[in-house]
Amino acid sequence: MRNGSRKPQFQQNLNLIYQANYITPNEKKEIMRYLESLYPIWEMRFSASNPPPEGEPNRPLLRPVYWLGNWQFACLDYYHPPKGIQNRCVEAESYPPVLEKIVKKIEQMVHEKFNEKDIPRGWHLNTCLINYYGNKILPDGKKLDTARVGEHKDFEPGPVASISFGEKALFQFIKSESKAHKSDVILQQWLEDSSLQIFGGDKFKKQLFHRVQRVEEKGILFSDMKTTNFETRRINFTFRFVPNDHIKSFNELPENLQSDIKGYVAELGEKSQFWRSQIN
Repeated sequence: MRNGSRKPQFQQNLNLIYQANYITPNEKKEIMRYLESLYPIWEMRFSASNPPPEGEPNRPLLRPVYWLGNWQFACLDYYHPPKGIQNRCVEAESYPPVLEKIVKKIEQMVHEKFNEKDIPRGWHLNTCLINYYGNKILPDGKKLDTARVGEHKDFEPGPVASISFGEKALFQFIKSESKAHKSDVILQQWLEDSSLQIFGGDKFKKQLFHRVQRVEEKGILFSDMKTTNFETRRINFTFRFVPNDHIKSFNELPENLQSDIKGYVAELGEKSQFWRSQIN
């Protein structure tokens, strides 16, 4: 099915679940209070040990981020088996109690509804990327809408779960055969406030790419988020699994990689006791 045609929606499929209003109002209130205590950071995509391709400049990510469980710094090139598994995942702050309870329920749902062959041994949702979607405030005061994510795959083994808050986002699974041709949208879903999405298995993890095509702008703003030079209208928690033996503390990294991320760790440590302890 080509772009421009009517796209099939999904609610529940084999190894694919979407539930609207999964997060209760009380849970949302508690999560929002927790988010207000965080200080998201802007990361650069490359570093001295992981330089940009020849002729390309280093560049910041499209949005500020925060990680829980373990932090995959962009400049360490993220976690992508089979070759990109060492020195990619740095031990980070634990989940707050409200998220711990939600994650346990999600893990139980996965074991009940997904094919066991698609759930790796030891699988548990031990890493979480918090993405802030909205408008970047430029030096001249103008706003740049960066609320999107290009087509990609999540390489962490096993099912992936996400919960969303704020404006709804158009999430698409796509088949992308080559850069010369337009991508085919196979399935799409509007991810609404307080919704849950889970996907796994070969089709959704290995065969298809996914992307956030756009985020609506209907007036929802998270004014209490401590993001710098950024206006947040959607927040997404993406939970994944990284095998425990692939997670290292900051001090276990090789010296050159410690040097690459020391500035980020120091910035985080200004507001976080956990991160402060990593460099002391």
